[in-house]
Amino acid sequence: MPGGAGVRRPDHQTTTRPPVAEGGPEDGPPSAGGGPPEAEPGNLRPGSRPADGVTADAVLAPYLQGQAGDFLRSLRLHREHSAPSDANGQGAEAAARALRRSARRISGSLHTFRTVLDPVWADHLRTELAWLSGTLAREHAYAGRLTRLLDALHQLSGAVPAARGTKPAATKSAGAGASPRSGATTGPAPDAQGRAALGVGAARAGALLERQLTLARTRAHSAALQALGSSRFHAVADAVALLASEVPLAPGTTGRGAEALLEPAEHAEQRLIGAVAALPPDASAEPYNEAQDAPWHQARLLLRLHRYAHEVVLGAADPVLTGAGHALDLHRDAAEAAAAAAAAARTPRIAPATAYALGVLHADQRHEVEAARAVFRETWPYAAAMTAP
Repeated sequence: MPGGAGVRRPDHQTTTRPPVAEGGPEDGPPSAGGGPPEAEPGNLRPGSRPADGVTADAVLAPYLQGQAGDFLRSLRLHREHSAPSDANGQGAEAAARALRRSARRISGSLHTFRTVLDPVWADHLRTELAWLSGTLAREHAYAGRLTRLLDALHQLSGAVPAARGTKPAATKSAGAGASPRSGATTGPAPDAQGRAALGVGAARAGALLERQLTLARTRAHSAALQALGSSRFHAVADAVALLASEVPLAPGTTGRGAEALLEPAEHAEQRLIGAVAALPPDASAEPYNEAQDAPWHQARLLLRLHRYAHEVVLGAADPVLTGAGHALDLHRDAAEAAAAAAAAARTPRIAPATAYALGVLHADQRHEVEAARAVFRETWPYAAAMTAP
């Protein structure tokens, strides 16, 4: 597979697959240690062919059924922890994260391996799971964004408390795929006059952000509760329950070799390689040009699809992409936080000091975007794919 990132072919059938942590904030931190091992695009391991008698349905069906089982268990836990007796809501939040993880994996696998599944069924369930995952993710996203922005304001001014009910984001080493804030790439330091203005406006800016993002989070929470009680969601849950017992396959798929899964998995990999190759080079980067964020967000989504395809084919995520995936998650978080700061700065009739603090915060987050891109380029293991031909 010329130019590919090396999706390897399974050596044997696995009927049970352990859960694999993603390199993102919702799925646990990436493993600590040095950079990713060296890898070459298209380096398929010799002799790593499926064993005789292993079929595509024997590989794909257990994976989808396992994820469906995780989905149903997470749903049960969410209902249990959503009771009024669970005042802190931490159990419900953890269950919602697990529910989203399973929904994303099922949806991504239905997309990648559509050719070996009943296409009408796969398209419908994939659409519904994407709706559910997106609806449930908004509340978590607003909470994380508020924590990130208030923590950044605190670091910039030293005078802003953390959001109520949240903990400041931990500062980690960029080498472990953590926040680029710990690196040297940061926004320009304000001069003495600027620091004085920042100190005056930071508290008001933090209060404004907390009002706006808390309101958005509350609305997202209400939308999630409404979605979980809707007939549309019950139809999705019923479809996933059926998936846990039977996987609808395309005609003629039953009995086909596991090779039938390799072509769509390698296609997902090639799309990722192409997206990374098409990323704007550093020389043309404009830190405050939000239009340049889109191809990076697309690369993040394609990396996620590749990761899930790798799990299906090999039973585990590709470890060399953990750091790169985490960097793209941080890129997304910083870009969305910068957009929230800019939106708050457009609030009518705010004080000049508040607008100044929000402007400094926006600049800080845009520099975080640039730092995340640098971390991605350092941790991306297939250097040959970084430059488009």
